[in-house]
Amino acid sequence: MGTVLKRMTTVLLLLIMLIIMPVSEVHAEPQAEQTADNGAAQETELSDFEKQKQASYDTVPETNNIDGWPEGPKVYGNSAIVMDMNSGAILYGKKIDEQHYPASITKLLTVLIALENSSLDDEVLFSQESIDILRSDYASIGMRSGEILSMEDALYATMLASANEVAYAVGENVGKLMGGDYNTFIQAMNDRSTELGCTGSSWTNANGLHDDLHYTTARDMALITSALYEHEEFRTIAQTLSYTIGPTNLVNEQRVFQQHHKMLWPDNSNYYEYCTGGKTGYTDKSRTTLVTTADNGTLQLVAVVLQDDGDVYADTRSMFDYGFNNFSKVLLSGEKMPEEIRSYTDSDSYVLLPDGVTFDSLDHEITVEDEKEASGRITFFYKGQNVGSADVVLTPEYVEETTGYTTRLELSNPGAGQEKDTGKSSRTPALSMTVRIAAAGAVILLLSILIMIVVFRRRAAVRRKRRMMIRRKRHQMRQGTGRQKIRNVKRCSARARQPVSSNRNRRRS
Repeated sequence: MGTVLKRMTTVLLLLIMLIIMPVSEVHAEPQAEQTADNGAAQETELSDFEKQKQASYDTVPETNNIDGWPEGPKVYGNSAIVMDMNSGAILYGKKIDEQHYPASITKLLTVLIALENSSLDDEVLFSQESIDILRSDYASIGMRSGEILSMEDALYATMLASANEVAYAVGENVGKLMGGDYNTFIQAMNDRSTELGCTGSSWTNANGLHDDLHYTTARDMALITSALYEHEEFRTIAQTLSYTIGPTNLVNEQRVFQQHHKMLWPDNSNYYEYCTGGKTGYTDKSRTTLVTTADNGTLQLVAVVLQDDGDVYADTRSMFDYGFNNFSKVLLSGEKMPEEIRSYTDSDSYVLLPDGVTFDSLDHEITVEDEKEASGRITFFYKGQNVGSADVVLTPEYVEETTGYTTRLELSNPGAGQEKDTGKSSRTPALSMTVRIAAAGAVILLLSILIMIVVFRRRAAVRRKRRMMIRRKRHQMRQGTGRQKIRNVKRCSARARQPVSSNRNRRRS
């Protein structure tokens, strides 16, 4: 019996093995094929990525196609720009108006709206909504619902730590200060960017978390950063390497965070001596984005790189070196002024020209910004490329010619800039005023004469009426005297006849 059981057990084991073995082989082969397919797919994907990366690098910047313009470096970013933050001159441009997702460089606009509409000592209260936006992989400093920070602390956390819940809370609280809510703040972001001349941007949040309707361009980010750089508070925050937030109403511990921009750290291989700050950004959709400002003591430049899959810091460095080494300032006050302009508002206004390019080779466009004040802005171009803009005071003749509005300006120098050296511009306004005064005097004289004529005629009419009345009265009096005489004669005749009649009657009696 035991032998039979052993044989049966052996047979069962063999059957089980026969059943299992084919199944295992069937499942193993597809798994091997799948692994091979995955490897091939990864190789294909990697190859496509490298191809796209190389294609972006090989794309020639548009500024390299300008005759007489210095050749700029190749960069991995799909879009890139170098702009002078004072004059607005564009020194380097690669697809500067192509729209891309910005990621956390959005926070630069958030900080700009906050600085323009709040004070650093204002309170920032964190709502549950500001906390609920977070995911585990989002940048954060661990704020809690109901916690309060100062606006100053919140802006440091937004810039240095790139804290998404803090940027959201800044939007909420500044929106309330503006008389609305978070949506009010978002609308202000869109309105302000439009005012700055941005034409390719749309903003749907304050932190840069991905949204298909949230996008910008390299040119727009350069304009926004240039406006932000005017604020001393921003320049201080942007250059700070480390910051500490003390205990709050809900948390007893300190929060310490550091600067993410590698070009600011002296011990980092990406350190750049002229760097004065900026903002980093990254999402899966946006790829790497970077905004950087730099000051070499002569020029203040901003570099923007969007959708970069290479070394974004190396790209930025090469762009700055190109800008600082190939362009020079040309003061507008030292050049012949266009005839449409009375003066430059700022005597230090300038354009940036490549080596070998002279001022007289430039074209210009003028925009009237205030008709009453005759103020405007002039932009200079070299073969279509913007080399700088300046605020100006325009001649009244130009304002009237272009807008139809007649200005009434004081003839004294309205600005600090240079007056035109052609005597025509200084004499024409004075001559025009003299003619106007003479015309006004002539009008007053004519009015005086007309008034005198009217008064004289009225007085003559009054005298005529009086004479007529006197004549009528005299005539009436004459008529009245004649009638009285007739009555008296009749009475006398009656009296003369009355005694005779009486005597006759007596005689008859």
